[in-house]
Amino acid sequence: TQLDEPCVANFNFWCCSPNLLFGMGNPLLDICAVVDKDFLDKYSLKPNDQILADDKHKALFDELVKKFKVEYHAGGATQNSIKIAQWMIQEPHNIGTFFGCIGKDNFGKILKEKAQEAHVDAHYYEQDEEPTGTCAACITGDNRSLVANLAAANCYKRDKHLDLEENWKLVEKAKVYYIAGFFLTVSVESILKVAKHASETNKLFCLNLSAPFISQFFKDNLMQVMPYVDVLFGNETEAATFAKEQEFETKDIKEIAKKAQALPKVNKKRERIVVFTQGKDETTVVHSGKVETFPVLKIDPKDIVDTNGAGDAFVGGFLSQLVQEKPLDHCVKAAHYAAYVVIQRAGCNFPEKPDFK
Repeated sequence: TQLDEPCVANFNFWCCSPNLLFGMGNPLLDICAVVDKDFLDKYSLKPNDQILADDKHKALFDELVKKFKVEYHAGGATQNSIKIAQWMIQEPHNIGTFFGCIGKDNFGKILKEKAQEAHVDAHYYEQDEEPTGTCAACITGDNRSLVANLAAANCYKRDKHLDLEENWKLVEKAKVYYIAGFFLTVSVESILKVAKHASETNKLFCLNLSAPFISQFFKDNLMQVMPYVDVLFGNETEAATFAKEQEFETKDIKEIAKKAQALPKVNKKRERIVVFTQGKDETTVVHSGKVETFPVLKIDPKDIVDTNGAGDAFVGGFLSQLVQEKPLDHCVKAAHYAAYVVIQRAGCNFPEKPDFK
């Protein structure tokens, strides 16, 4: 590959140490259970779907816990990626710091425990107006119906948490920053504060397009942050919507990546890297004016259990090498490996240790 230069040129090499990676986003407690058709029907759920909870789903979460055998995991897009990065690195623990908002309740207590078990250094803003955000994964056979209730995740406040001296010190400690686009709907002022710090100190700021609705309905927030983005992630659907909203006048994934890479950038010391995945098809990377494609790991369709966590896992694998100053092609290889492992399991879960070299 041509892309064998380190992604983090302009840095002095650093060894892996705690808090090198910083993430901020919507923390959710994933509650997974095998349920019956009656439960799906009661809450008007399709067997394989992803929806946001509304009023009729209010009682679903407590009923799930009372009626079925549940498993809990620390979830939410950004927290998932930080978890995967930690799993790929293994030692030391607490490579990743994570900020987000939770409630002062039992689900919040469980979420803190689960983040700790995943060796993520989570520092949550805890408030008592909204309950901890949850995502119910209702499993029937091979199907998985997801119902997310963001609740407290929507309540993050820059002045109540990010601006506090002890928290900001953790931000300053990091070398690589990652935020999923979903957080643009919550606290763009917090994202901008972190992004500007990264730019001013020549550290790496990474952002994910996350979902088509972000480019459509939160375009202003997204484009406020874009000049600070050093690494932009997205999948083919998100890239297509982004291109349409930006009037790129192309549907070609490579052309979209090139145009996204060429958007204005504040820190001129490093060129933007754009990474677009396409499911089972090759991943497109634009860097230093070059377009490179990388084939994903081949997998038998019958071995695929759940693709919901694939994007988060891809980013986590990528970040695990980025913080170690590995070449860009190695970052992509790790990203493909992490996604390959996760899609063979239910939820964003993984074995005890990775088998990646």
